[in-house]
Amino acid sequence: MDPNSPTRSRERIAVVTGASKGIGRGIALALGEAGFDVAVNYRGDANGAEVTAEAIRAMGRKATVVQADIGFKAEVDHMFDVILKKLGTPDVLVNNSGVQTWKPLLDLAEEDWDRVIRTNLKGTFLCTQRAARLMAADRWGRIINIGSGSNKAPFPNLVDYTASKGGIEMFTRVAAVELGYYGITVNCVAPGTIEIERTKAEAPDYAATWAPLTPLGRIGKTSDVASAVVFLASPQAEFITGQTLYVDGGLLTQIPWPYPVERGRI
Repeated sequence: MDPNSPTRSRERIAVVTGASKGIGRGIALALGEAGFDVAVNYRGDANGAEVTAEAIRAMGRKATVVQADIGFKAEVDHMFDVILKKLGTPDVLVNNSGVQTWKPLLDLAEEDWDRVIRTNLKGTFLCTQRAARLMAADRWGRIINIGSGSNKAPFPNLVDYTASKGGIEMFTRVAAVELGYYGITVNCVAPGTIEIERTKAEAPDYAATWAPLTPLGRIGKTSDVASAVVFLASPQAEFITGQTLYVDGGLLTQIPWPYPVERGRI
């Protein structure tokens, strides 16, 4: 069933995990603007999730706020039960929720490793499995996993986060192979340096540090990532699956280069 068909009898529905702020909020808002009703998941920031939902409702779309720690199956099952009751069967799932620990490998505690892998990687698995079982009945669905620049490059002091995001990329490829039979595409969007609340708090000079290293000369915005997600959720992307789309301004296309790059000849 094509959810964009003029004969469709229900609204298009999207689920975005970790949508109370940052990239997740940007994705949820963009999907609302694209005509989706949106389930806004959060783990701890109820007020932020409600702000996201209210903005979507102001667009004339439905929005449901659902609390769940997506690293636990019982909570994922409850979340989808609520979504089914309040909105219906999801057409699009965006696995955005993620956490990280900033510690060197030799100092990283086991509980930190477990928390990051459980949320980022296991949470992606649990939500994908539950959503895909529902989508399979319609033989149509879009699953979009949010990766990272660390899918491609090793990030020091983020070994658990980097391992989880690398795992998400390979999970995306396997899921695409298995779920294609049901008309479900699975892709990964990998943001580069994106200015959000967390990155600004961690490094006040974040933009000044990373913009000069990026070929396009700036750091990313949440809308850059959201636009890629909306595209992959659209009919225009119906023959794209198992892919990773880097939204990084070209940052990860280049190796560190010790010589000046001549510019301004044109």
